Amino acid sequence: MLMRVLLITVVVLGILLVGWKKMTMTSVEAERKEPIPAALVDEAHHATPGKEKAVFAGGCFWGTQAVFQRVKGVVATTAGYAGGSAETATYAQVTTETTGHAESLKIVFDPSRISFGTLLRIFFSASHDPTQLNRQGPDVGTSYRSAIFYTNDEQKKIATAYIAQLDEAKAFAKPIVTEVVSLKGFYDGEDYHQDYALKNPNNPYIQVCDVPKIEALKRQFPDLFQEYKRK
Repeated sequence: MLMRVLLITVVVLGILLVGWKKMTMTSVEAERKEPIPAALVDEAHHATPGKEKAVFAGGCFWGTQAVFQRVKGVVATTAGYAGGSAETATYAQVTTETTGHAESLKIVFDPSRISFGTLLRIFFSASHDPTQLNRQGPDVGTSYRSAIFYTNDEQKKIATAYIAQLDEAKAFAKPIVTEVVSLKGFYDGEDYHQDYALKNPNNPYIQVCDVPKIEALKRQFPDLFQEYKRK
């Protein structure tokens, strides 16, 4: 928690030194007016309701959760850790940048309402900058890397094809550095991390780094945006 407090302090000082607008541009995608192209390779539409799981890492999990819990078709979200072992899956250990984990989000979604490919489109377009290596804005380290932890071969195929599609189309000014790796385990984050942005709306870090992501989702995907209230 100390590391996050220090980051918040840095963000506040940054606001005072360089101004609000410049600090909000920690993510290129927060400034994007239109979403990136839809995935050409996607899962088949499901006619009946069900539940599937996706796990994404894109910087601080506070912001990733704040975005995806506002997406229609998403049933539940959990902030946590992926990429390392269960023994070291605690915030205090992960922030040492020695455990191999990435701050991640588990997304449970209804494939009859939203596809995995559409979730990827939001992930790349509104929730983070996939061209930043081992960082997102003021958060630096491998725990803030961009990653897709696939749960089956179909997710791997869709994610790999989509990254190739976006790179070929030059959807971003720089190449995408997002890892596509098999999910070995997901470990729930501490209770105080869940719904953090919702519970702490006036936190300077949330205001500067995460509110622009929510606004980007609302602007780019109005048909998929929904207000979120803590359950």
